[in-house]
Amino acid sequence: MKDKKKYVVKVIKVLKESFGDIKCPLKFSNPFELLVAVILSAQCRDERVNKITEVLFKQYKSLQDYANADISKLENCIKSAGFFRSKAKSIIKSAQMVLRLYDGKCPQTMEGLIKLPGVARKTANVVLGHAFCKAEGIAVDTHVIRIAILLKLTNRENPVKIERDLMEIVPNQYWIEISLLIQALGRRICKARNPNHNECPLNKICPSAKKAITTQ
Repeated sequence: MKDKKKYVVKVIKVLKESFGDIKCPLKFSNPFELLVAVILSAQCRDERVNKITEVLFKQYKSLQDYANADISKLENCIKSAGFFRSKAKSIIKSAQMVLRLYDGKCPQTMEGLIKLPGVARKTANVVLGHAFCKAEGIAVDTHVIRIAILLKLTNRENPVKIERDLMEIVPNQYWIEISLLIQALGRRICKARNPNHNECPLNKICPSAKKAITTQ
């Protein structure tokens, strides 16, 4: 475990040298807007979400606007995000719950956030990390799942179990940014269908990259 902790810190440092300081790619001006954006981002690219929210956030300016929204109109606004019916329902019910249970303030704890409809640990971690600068866990999306396995940081496929594995070896100070760094690697270089091992900044330390390069 000690060696794995050193290894993951090396991974993080190499990625930081390659990608610099990466900010949350989703645009928002308050915690609930970020919550909405993350709900929309399920099975949808961040670029698409930002295009949707650029219009959406001008039409729905307050928590009350979402809580009182006509669901068919909201569905139409977010239709291009996919799964728009379930996402619209989650957004409206979440707004209603925040007003009813949390005095109109977005929860600042994992426990509070995961009670909201459509919010699991990944969504909660993103909101906590980027809206409140709180690191209660590590956001695990499809990029993190795939690349954590390639890096041999875990041998699991379940997001919750992968998060637990990562939390054991990743220093708390990196819990927020490690997801962003891995996502950047996954989008730019280590793509699912055609990973570019030769150009990967981790190719000297990643077991999967070393294996791929030697077999070319």
